[in-house]
Amino acid sequence: MTVEPLRDRLVSAGVELLEETGASELGLRAIAREAGVSHGAPRRYFPTHTALLAAIAARGFVDLGSTFATHQNAEPRARVAGIALDYVGFAAERREMFTLMFRHDLLEGSGENLRQRTLPLYHQWATFVTACAVDHPEDRALALWTNLHGIAVLVANRSLELVAPGRNWRHLVTEAVDQHLGTSPTAD
Repeated sequence: MTVEPLRDRLVSAGVELLEETGASELGLRAIAREAGVSHGAPRRYFPTHTALLAAIAARGFVDLGSTFATHQNAEPRARVAGIALDYVGFAAERREMFTLMFRHDLLEGSGENLRQRTLPLYHQWATFVTACAVDHPEDRALALWTNLHGIAVLVANRSLELVAPGRNWRHLVTEAVDQHLGTSPTAD
């Protein structure tokens, strides 16, 4: 049985606590306690609380990127639609993680360089949209992503259910994809 290195164990404990209790309860002591180490142990790897939060957010980008990979062999339109649903689904299922991941303002200067984790995912997204042979693919990729991100934020902070009770976010995602790429040939 291999033992997870302490740095990784601290990040894993932080991810677990983030999902269970939210970012407001995500202190260094709580993470150390969850990892089963002394309260000073995190400081060896993370000089600041922000550095640990950024490492936790970085793990979220890895997780999100792995969901993109599940659509790698799909037809271009189906790949974009699948990734769009997974993107907003990630926000719905992992609300606290999604919110933390895009707090570049809070996590800037943490040493994780989260913007460098966001850009490859976005460029991959733009490549997938371009493969759908739409006009102005760069503009469409950006417009669709911003539309999806807006839906994801509304879902993550539970505002969608406030402003549109009973509205299914999956339907909104499908509508957004259809609006930006044209109606799916399999749509009713």
